[in-house]
Amino acid sequence: MRKHLPVAVALLALTACGGTTKSSTEGQNTAAPQSTAGQANPNAPLKEGLKIAYLPKQLNNPYTDVEVGGGKVAVDEIKGAYKLVGPNDASASSQVSYINTLIQQQQDVIAVAANDPNAVCPSLNQARKAGIKVITFDSDASKTCRDAFINQATTQGIGESLVKMASELAGGEGEIAVLSATPNATNQNSWIEVMKTELAKPANSKLKLVKIAYGNDEDQKSFTEAQGLLQSYPNLKVIVSPTTVGIAAASRYVSASSYKGKVAITGLGLPNQMRQYVKDGTVKKFALWNPADIGYLAAYAGAAMSSGQITGAQGEKFTAGKLGEYTIGADGEIVLGPPTEFTAENIDKFNF
Repeated sequence: MRKHLPVAVALLALTACGGTTKSSTEGQNTAAPQSTAGQANPNAPLKEGLKIAYLPKQLNNPYTDVEVGGGKVAVDEIKGAYKLVGPNDASASSQVSYINTLIQQQQDVIAVAANDPNAVCPSLNQARKAGIKVITFDSDASKTCRDAFINQATTQGIGESLVKMASELAGGEGEIAVLSATPNATNQNSWIEVMKTELAKPANSKLKLVKIAYGNDEDQKSFTEAQGLLQSYPNLKVIVSPTTVGIAAASRYVSASSYKGKVAITGLGLPNQMRQYVKDGTVKKFALWNPADIGYLAAYAGAAMSSGQITGAQGEKFTAGKLGEYTIGADGEIVLGPPTEFTAENIDKFNF
């Protein structure tokens, strides 16, 4: 597998799933003990028997299932104890009670994909005060209430790529819409802000973002929202859905409608979920990293931190099993790497 590389360059594709808001994350200012680089011992052995708990945005989500499955593989490799808990909905406060329970259970590491940075922050800081290492993945909490963040790719690169893909599919001009997850999803909102900046540039002056719709990462609501977009905007050329639930639901609607072949669907999706829509011509291209690698990397980062190899300081390095060596960036960010673009030519090479 690849080693960590900066992803500031334009990515080949788009990137995805629900989260929390850029503005609200930056506004959160809950004080918490901060790590210091002097405490790190990169030669320390990984501890065995670490209790590592995963708290995704919601359970029974196809994308989430792959992510936490990768986490379990890594926890088993390091001879730890894996635990999975989580809500059935992605509402802002739905994760708080689970965090409190994990504190009582004295977990060593909590790996959490935050539904909202403000709602989870007080509980996460209580976990840190209890000596638990907090690793966010996929969707960040405030940097003041976690020790490291596993990011799929850079926010800037993802947003730029979403616009690039939309422009290619729209022929450089026309109306586009975004079908997002929840209104308070950090990663979604951050990507959309970059998209807005890119769309304001002269090179994209002929593209018009007419609507941002929210399917709440629920299949039926996303399906209904896609239908509503197409009915409300008859000249729509592209729906960009940077969430695996949304892109699949929008594709399902378009594939059985008169819009097939007229309106393009793109965004972030799972190959197994999107295969039929690529093969029937509904979707020309979409993108994603391997979600299992996000969960896998989170486990190794948490274990390295709990073992004293790293503290979360910029410049520290650690080895994440089969993924190789990673370097911690600013504000404790660890970037997985660029996503893969899937088309009819290569989709059968992937199975996740």
